Amino acid sequence: MSVTASNPGDLAARSAAPVTEQQKWLHAYRQMVSIRLFEEQVNELYIRALMPGLAHLYSGEEAVAVGICEALRRDDYITSTHRGHGHCLAKGASPDRMFAELLGKEAGYCRGKGGSMHIADPATGNLGANAIVGGSVGIATGAAFAAKRLRTDRVAVCFFGEGALGQGSLYEVMNLAQLWKLPVIYVCENNLYNEYTHFSETTAGTILARATAFGIEATSVDGQDVRKVNEVASRLIQRARKGEGPSFLQADTYRFSGHHVGDISREYYRSKQEESLWKTERDPIKLHAAWLIAQRFADSASLDKTAAEIRNEMIAAVKFAVEAPYPSVKEVDQHVYA
Repeated sequence: MSVTASNPGDLAARSAAPVTEQQKWLHAYRQMVSIRLFEEQVNELYIRALMPGLAHLYSGEEAVAVGICEALRRDDYITSTHRGHGHCLAKGASPDRMFAELLGKEAGYCRGKGGSMHIADPATGNLGANAIVGGSVGIATGAAFAAKRLRTDRVAVCFFGEGALGQGSLYEVMNLAQLWKLPVIYVCENNLYNEYTHFSETTAGTILARATAFGIEATSVDGQDVRKVNEVASRLIQRARKGEGPSFLQADTYRFSGHHVGDISREYYRSKQEESLWKTERDPIKLHAAWLIAQRFADSASLDKTAAEIRNEMIAAVKFAVEAPYPSVKEVDQHVYA
C-alpha cells in the first residue's frame, strides 16, 4: 500500500492532456487536505503513546508548502525544518513511509533512524528536514551551487521559520548566493512565533530588509492563499532557472497548534481569541475551498468526499506503519553519520 503525493508536473507526465486550471487547483486542495489529515494522525499517534519523541505540526501553514512545491519539478531540491511534514508531503513523499519513519520502522524513508525532524527523500528532491534552526540553509545553497556548476536548470528551495533570522549562517549563504547568482529561493515561513515568543520581540527591523541588504530580490506573500503563493513562487522559480540569481520570499502564515504536540495550553503566550480568528477566518483550506466553489470547480459535497477519501488513506497509512517491523539491531551503526 502506498499513498503517494505528486505535483502538476507528475500529473502531466501521466496524462496525454495538459493539466487544466480546474485539475491544478483541485490537486492543490487535495495536497493541503492530505497534509492537514496527516498531521491529525500524527497528533493521535502521540496521544496514544505510539510515537517516540515529539513532532511539530504544520497545520495552518499548508498553503505555503503546497503553493511552492506545486511550482517545482520533481528533480528540483528542497530542504526542510523541524516542522517539515508538510514540505515532505508537498514535494511527493508517501504518507505510509512517512508514518513508518515517525514510528522508527524499517519501511521509513530513513529506515526509522531519522524520525519526525530528519526525514529525507532524495528521489523527490527532498534533501532533508533538520532539527537545527536554520540548519539546512547551507545544504540548500550548496545544492544550488552544484546545479549551477553542473549546468542543469534545477532550483533549490530552502524553507525556514522566522526564528532562523537570528542565525548567522543564513546571512553567510545569502551573501554567497547573491555573489555567485545561485538558483536558490529562501522561503521564510513567518508563523509569528519563535517557539513561545512573538517574533516582534526577537527580530529587529523588517524581515525583507535582511535580503535586500545583499541585493537579493525579496517579496512577501499571504501564506494562507495557495494561489497567491503559487503565483509568486512560479515567478521566482523561473527567474532562478534563467540564471538571475537567488530570491527571498516571506510567507506570512500561522501555526494552528502549539510549538510541538505537547504544547497544549498556549494562553501564556497567545490568546484563544487569536487562534480562533486564524482558524475561522484564515484557514488556507477553507479559503481555497470557498474559491473552488465560487469558480464552480467543485461543490461542498465533492470536497467533502475528497476529504473522506484522504482520511481513509491516512488511516490505512498509519495501519501500515504500526504493523511494519523495526529495523534490525545490526543496523544501528549503518546509514548514520557523526
